[in-house]
Amino acid sequence: MTALLDVQSLNVGFRQDGVVTPAVRGVSFTVNRGEVVALVGESGSGKSVSALSTVSLLGDSAQVTGSVKYDGQELIGADERRLRQVRGNDISFIFQEPMSSLNPLHTIEKQLTESLALHQGIIGAQARGRVLELLEKVGIRDAETRLSSYAHQLSGGQRQRVMIAMALANKPDILIADEPTTALDVTIQAQILDLLKELKDAEGMGLLFITHDLAIVRRIADRVFVMQQGEVVESGPTAELFANPQHPYTIKLLSAEPSGQPEPVAENAPVVVETDKLKIWFPIHGGMLRRTIGHIKAVNASSLSVRAGETLGIVGESGSGKTTMALAIMRLIASEGGITYKGQDIRSWSTKQLRYLRKDMQIVFQDPYGSLSPRMTCAQIISEGLKIHNVDPDRNQRDLVAEVMLETGLDPATMDRYPHEFSGGQRQRIAIARAMVLRPKLLVLDEPTSALDMTVQVQIVELLRELQKKYGLAYLFISHDLKVIRAMSHKVIVMKQGDVVEQGTAEDLFKNPQTEYTRQLLQATH
Repeated sequence: MTALLDVQSLNVGFRQDGVVTPAVRGVSFTVNRGEVVALVGESGSGKSVSALSTVSLLGDSAQVTGSVKYDGQELIGADERRLRQVRGNDISFIFQEPMSSLNPLHTIEKQLTESLALHQGIIGAQARGRVLELLEKVGIRDAETRLSSYAHQLSGGQRQRVMIAMALANKPDILIADEPTTALDVTIQAQILDLLKELKDAEGMGLLFITHDLAIVRRIADRVFVMQQGEVVESGPTAELFANPQHPYTIKLLSAEPSGQPEPVAENAPVVVETDKLKIWFPIHGGMLRRTIGHIKAVNASSLSVRAGETLGIVGESGSGKTTMALAIMRLIASEGGITYKGQDIRSWSTKQLRYLRKDMQIVFQDPYGSLSPRMTCAQIISEGLKIHNVDPDRNQRDLVAEVMLETGLDPATMDRYPHEFSGGQRQRIAIARAMVLRPKLLVLDEPTSALDMTVQVQIVELLRELQKKYGLAYLFISHDLKVIRAMSHKVIVMKQGDVVEQGTAEDLFKNPQTEYTRQLLQATH
């Protein structure tokens, strides 16, 4: 049987200043109709480059050799007209971050109809009917009411479904999905994976799935190709590869899962932060006089406490109120109810009073690339807080930066580099170092590992546990990854639509969940 997509001896290099840097070396794989093939590996392994090179989407600096055949026809060296015919029509892509891939200025309807008009000449009422059919097929409820929506008005899961609808618009033979579920909640992730599998079966497509998450591979793929530093180091049927991995790198990937438990909390550990019936409602204004006509109930009557050396894991889907609650605790957004820091009621503190509190409460965000200034060096980023809060004014700031870089696993020799010169894991370490240089008492960690490779996730979890043990830090750890929550947390609260639906020790909650919603979250990780 002839493979639908046949890639043989693919080599890709990127030319800069007359020098060609190899990115992919001698890669070969096939995708058959109705089959799911996974390309697995860490960032920089060449997965996405291999996929993008199939239809020449790498740009002018790329030098591509080897063979890429679609349905028996060679695509490397094919003219632009032929490639345009294949792109979007025969081979479609779903990318990792739909917010970057969807046009923020156009409605969902306009973006979908544009593709239909361009590739199939379908316009008007016929196009609208096809768009509604596609949105319903990918599980968008009340599809007609969503046609006039913009990307920012949709949830992460809805945006990804729209991306899938766009990819399916022209009934492709091959769907290439590049990390399509990485930033999604576990329940949404499970839905998207089930949806892709259903669509693949219904449409008879071949699916090339690119990911760094082996749990997803085990769930969806028929065959696996493991990539490391631009080469395929191992391949085979999924069940065989998981049961008997041969290459050391594959074994390393399979064992890369956050595990263990945090250090026990001292019995006499003081409470760092406490909330009492915390409520955060955002008013909805309407009419000519912009009166309040309703509220978005982000958080309802939430009570929690965190002690020194303790991690409180906060779990829930997007929109459940996890991050909103953490921002209110840090007094970055308005709220009602009690917030005490080290026994002091800080609800009524002025901006000036809060300034002294800021260095004690720090936050690390999900995407370090977005939260680090691209115009500042690593040293400038880490030392910025030292200047603002006048910490250790008599000491050389570069010495303080070097100390915290060593502590967070960074080489002080790299302190004059810019964020783009570091890997994703290193950038997250810089974000942690920026917070830790102020020696905070409370650290809010908002999805700090979700965008990272599995091996890097393990390293960051171990680093955070070490820092907590050394400094007695209190952590609010927000995540949709229950494996990371289990490895990090002493206590866990589960949130749904602004309500805390369950809370308890991590051990009790994972062994004996009390609510159906918690059971659904745990089930979605298996």
